[in-house]
This record gives sequence, C-alpha cells and structure tokens, in this order.
Amino acid sequence: MNPNKVLWEKGDFTRIADCMRESGEKLVSSFGITQGQTILELGCGDGTTAIPAARLGANVLGVDIARNLVDAGNKRAESEGLTNCKFQEGDATNLHELEDNYFDLSVSIFGAMFAPKPFDVAKELVRVTRPGGRIIMGNWIPNDPTLVAQILKISSAYTPPPPDGFVSPMTWGVEADVTERFLSAGVQEKDIVFIKDTFTFDYSGPPAELLALFRDYYGPTMNAFEAAEKNGKSVELQANLEELFNSQNKSSSGDTTSISATFLRVTVTL
Repeated sequence: MNPNKVLWEKGDFTRIADCMRESGEKLVSSFGITQGQTILELGCGDGTTAIPAARLGANVLGVDIARNLVDAGNKRAESEGLTNCKFQEGDATNLHELEDNYFDLSVSIFGAMFAPKPFDVAKELVRVTRPGGRIIMGNWIPNDPTLVAQILKISSAYTPPPPDGFVSPMTWGVEADVTERFLSAGVQEKDIVFIKDTFTFDYSGPPAELLALFRDYYGPTMNAFEAAEKNGKSVELQANLEELFNSQNKSSSGDTTSISATFLRVTVTL
C-alpha cells in the first residue's frame, strides 16, 4: 500500500483540525473567492479550507489520499447542506481523474507538501488549473522556530532514517525549491510570489492536552513515539515536545492554548 496513504490514515487528523478552523476561515477569506468559482483543495483533510470556500459560494472539490479524511469531509459538507462541496480520494502526484485546465483556483494548505515526487505535484497543480487561474500553497518552513516545523524536526530525530531517494516535505518551504518545481511545470518565475504568513492553533484546553492529540492522532508524531518506545526514549520525546508546546503557548489562561506557526504562502498565477 502507498506509505503516504498509510501514514495519514493511521491517525485521525480531524482531531487536530478542530483547533485549526478559525485560522482556516481567516486564510480562505484572503483568497478573493467569488460566487461560482471552481476550486480544488488538494490534500484537503476534512475540509479546513474547502468548507469555508464552499460557504462563500464556490464549487469546491477536496482531494485527499486518506479515505477516513475524505469520509469526514463529506460528512461535514452534508451536515452543513453544502451541495457545492464534495470530497474524493486522490493522489497529489497523479490526479488522472481530474480534467486539464479546469479549476479557477487550486489550493493546498499543509497537504500536498507531504506527497512524494514534488515535481509531479507541481506539474499536476499546473495541469488542472486553468490559464489565468491561481495556485495557492501553504507550506511549513524547515528549521523555522515555530510549532509545526519544530514538531516535525523533533519527531524526525526519533524515527529511522528515510529510504533512499526520499525528498523531505519541508523542502516545499524553501523558495528556491518551490520555484524550481513550478518552473519545470512551465510557470514563469515572475508569476511565483512568496510571503510568510501565520496559522494559529486554538485549543480549549492546556498545552499538554493539545500535545496529547498530536501524540495520539497525528501520523508523524505517532510514528515518532512508536519508534522512541522501542528505543526506550519515549519519555525523552515527550519531555522535548512538552517543552515546545509550553514555551510557544501565547494564551493568557492556563486552561487554553493558542500557538501560532509560521508558514510559506506561495501564490502562482497562470
């Protein structure tokens, strides 16, 4: 089975996504969405950006490799009566089921960056987006001091080395790498714009509880704890992550958590 599919079906990212809803809505509000636009959200999870886009009147398709997240997204859309939003399984490296030049806007927020074969991901995003349309990506930045980059960095120190040929998803947070990938897909460099943006995780409990969600439901962290357990280092991993979550919490209340994470926002105009 596809190892990427195994990773993201392993946990339940919906438990993490619940504390990302407000930032997801804020981000979508900056996209300039208009009624009737066709939008693809690639690596959509259960629709943290797809659902708000549909509420604004766009016709949205969410594509994710994880069946459990696709099912959760369709349930969310149905519960809100959003007949203009649907979710289906798909691989970001090969969107063979999607038409050329179809979407007005293709979005991937912390999703497609985790797919292998990044040049194929860029090629597919360009292929399915119409001329004059846009691609927007949100990607975590390697070695950034904020939450998610540090979770992934700490976790990687406890997991076995990746296989030969592995390309880190964090390279999607490097401007030169992103530019190279879209240039190879036929985009001109002048049409690729980068800014740094922030995404906030708001949770109605203390940092230790939010960490527990990552430990129990976030695939990369789950793998790290399993590997650390085998090596007798799970207590050390837990302590490192507790320090991270506590130090980055900006909530004024000990009973709630608010942690902002920096990401690279990429906008490609076709």
